[in-house]
Amino acid sequence: MITKLCSVVAFSLVFVLEGVSPAFAAERLPSFANVSYGPHTNQLLDVYLPPGDGPFGVLVCYGAIWVSNKNVPGHGFNVLFPKQIAMIAVQTRGMNLAVSEKTSPPISYVLSDARRALKFIQLHAKEWKLDPNRIGTFGGSQATIPSFYAALTAANADANSSDPVERESVKVKAIGFWRGPGSIDPKRLMEWNPDVEWGAPAWGGSVADTLKRHDELLPVISKWSPEYFVTKDTPPMFIENEWGLTKPDDPKITMANYQTHSPLWGIGLKKYVERFGVTCYQKYLGHPSEKYNDLWDFLVKRLQAVPE
Repeated sequence: MITKLCSVVAFSLVFVLEGVSPAFAAERLPSFANVSYGPHTNQLLDVYLPPGDGPFGVLVCYGAIWVSNKNVPGHGFNVLFPKQIAMIAVQTRGMNLAVSEKTSPPISYVLSDARRALKFIQLHAKEWKLDPNRIGTFGGSQATIPSFYAALTAANADANSSDPVERESVKVKAIGFWRGPGSIDPKRLMEWNPDVEWGAPAWGGSVADTLKRHDELLPVISKWSPEYFVTKDTPPMFIENEWGLTKPDDPKITMANYQTHSPLWGIGLKKYVERFGVTCYQKYLGHPSEKYNDLWDFLVKRLQAVPE
């Protein structure tokens, strides 16, 4: 059975309604709320600081890509805060806005905002008591796309820009994934996970049309799909999934939900980045990771004040 996420509605529903765990919600009020990092009303971020004087490491957490929202993993307050690691929730303009404004490709709003937000955070690191040398990115489900893209592209600075944000060069310390695809290239995604047709709404068309025109669209796809920016200098990554290689025997978990959050995404991505010499860990049911207990152990040890 092939799950087809051909329309923007299906694309949104599976990843927003079924793809977000209840654990991915803020449990407390931010230290700084709705900070604008750009001129649009949806370009906002919330800063959550642990008690203390800092400087803090920081995990930058991204929200959904179809609709604008902010998410931080609730578990992070229990795991990161005791280690003096802050969290920041980033909201970007959504693809729905890009479609309504006839912007092509729709994903460009999301990813350009994701990159800008990361640079903005580094620019204001001193103000928020953050250590700019201990920045990590995180995304769950569809949010792996902006988190991965920002981590891979924010090091590029425009030294001659009149905008101080664009003059920032951010070197990320760690990249964390929670059961997400990490790519929006429909052809590559089908190679990794043949049961799902996914990614086409990012380019404003159907899966069939995008696959048929893949060679024609490749210059655009390679400009925005995150994995095209992987190099030997990409920071260590950790990909986690609570499910295994078969659907859990739970009627609450639909086949569409399982297939679109299958560990197959991570297996394919891990093999891909390792071709460049990138260190990548993966954990899913039946497959423990090397070196680290889980995603959170990895993030803490990469972002804590005393290096591992």
